[in-house]
Amino acid sequence: MKVHPATLRRQLAALAAFCLFGAFVAAQTTFPEAEISNGRVRAKVYLPDAESGYYRATRFDWSGVVSSLEWRGHTYFGQWFQRHDPKNHDAITGPVEEFTSLGYTDARPGDSFIRIGVGAVRKPDEPAYRQFATYEITDPGKRTVSRKSDAIEFAHEVGDTGGYAYVYRKKLRLDGNALVLEHHLENTGRKPIATTVYDHDFFMLDAQPTGPDFVVRFPFALTAKTASNGLAEIRGRDFVFLQELQPRQSFQTELLGFGATSKDYDFRLENMRTGAGVRQTGDRPMSKINLWFPRTAICPEAFLDLRVEPGRETSWTIRYEFYEVGARR
Repeated sequence: MKVHPATLRRQLAALAAFCLFGAFVAAQTTFPEAEISNGRVRAKVYLPDAESGYYRATRFDWSGVVSSLEWRGHTYFGQWFQRHDPKNHDAITGPVEEFTSLGYTDARPGDSFIRIGVGAVRKPDEPAYRQFATYEITDPGKRTVSRKSDAIEFAHEVGDTGGYAYVYRKKLRLDGNALVLEHHLENTGRKPIATTVYDHDFFMLDAQPTGPDFVVRFPFALTAKTASNGLAEIRGRDFVFLQELQPRQSFQTELLGFGATSKDYDFRLENMRTGAGVRQTGDRPMSKINLWFPRTAICPEAFLDLRVEPGRETSWTIRYEFYEVGARR
């Protein structure tokens, strides 16, 4: 049987990735999960569950954790870390949100404050908020999940905690060659909600290691706040990788150069070896963008500033369009 060269390259790449990340495979454990598909894109999504969910830490929103996504033989998300602990702050996969806390400063030790997408958590006696800590959950709120064949929607309602309360809805739907994330945040409390949110993508295009086969493309001329020490460099509007990262090696920098409108929330990640590409766009202007990458994932982090007065709501949408390099739109 004759095998098309492009198919053969993907098969060989998948085999290499299997060998490279074989150490990541642990004993199989089943977690609550749902699958959505539209015939082009197929995604598996972990369901929030306080007792048996894949993610039970307090840093990231529990809703819509994508465990895997496939499009035309390419894969885009997966387990990028070696050992899974559901209470570890970043033991999570796919595009996930982190919000800044509500009410932490005013809360006394023993009182509760809010992590949107998680619930109310207890403030211990500590000098400052610890982003990577897993806090005790005092009120997990009320969760509902609605499913269709090509979409899944999560709702999370948390009652009054120090004057803050909200209803947060997040919908994942498939649209042609794209995954669309729709967010709605309603302020049902007495105090204004002022928070920052970013999407931590954890891209794993065809499970390839971070290195010279990758490029991140932006619609504006880039500068970086931190020197990359030979790991990468900026070429106009492109962030390119100069060497393959090794285990335990990572780098992070804030990127500058974007404007004040949503048109600059438009970037692409491409792998020249396997041909996998993804374009991420948002409908709100960015307030900041970071780029973090270990050996196993590449993570552009686009921040949005949100303010919602009591009785009001706000919304934002992020779109991931999948394509093959050389045939991108």
